[in-house]
Amino acid sequence: MTPLRPDLELISEWIEPGSRVLDLGCGDGTLLKHLAEHRGVSGYGLEIEPENIVRCIRNGVDVIQSDLDEGLSDYFDDDSFDYVVMTQTLQAVHYPAWMLKEMLRVGREGIVTFPNFGHWRSRMQIALGGHMPKHASIPYEWYDTPNIHFCTFQDFEELCRHEEIRILDRCVADYLHRSSLGMKLLPNLLGEMAIYRFTKG
Repeated sequence: MTPLRPDLELISEWIEPGSRVLDLGCGDGTLLKHLAEHRGVSGYGLEIEPENIVRCIRNGVDVIQSDLDEGLSDYFDDDSFDYVVMTQTLQAVHYPAWMLKEMLRVGREGIVTFPNFGHWRSRMQIALGGHMPKHASIPYEWYDTPNIHFCTFQDFEELCRHEEIRILDRCVADYLHRSSLGMKLLPNLLGEMAIYRFTKG
């Protein structure tokens, strides 16, 4: 079983014991397995990769093979979960605003993590290097990246205001999931990734 990443540790602290959780793009089910064992949580994972489906089953995680761009209505009714989690995937779906609405349709709260394309390294690489950013938190070439929507923390928060989504918590960190005073003061410039918890406005 993959060790729990620091961002998943924080997410698990945000989730109340005994809750129902849906994990979108759940990978091998690491988060759901941890939540079941340590927080008494029940729920499902959605995953598209067949090898991850097998890993989820081996880890005792209930999983559905699904493409997130097709939505959640085929599987879940309104208010089916307490929390809907999506880590490092929002920037890779075709319609992020619609996906946030779907998360809050089926869940009371949503939790997302995503990389910040406004980080100073990204800005410098575009301004001085003349090419698309590539560094530890964005490790892909422009031609093979799964990221199709490049956004900053400010972009995400403006989207939430536009869609009447209320942000409850935010944690800004580097690619190793460490935070600092500088990131708290200038998150959009110094933060490499963020974790947001939100609900309906």
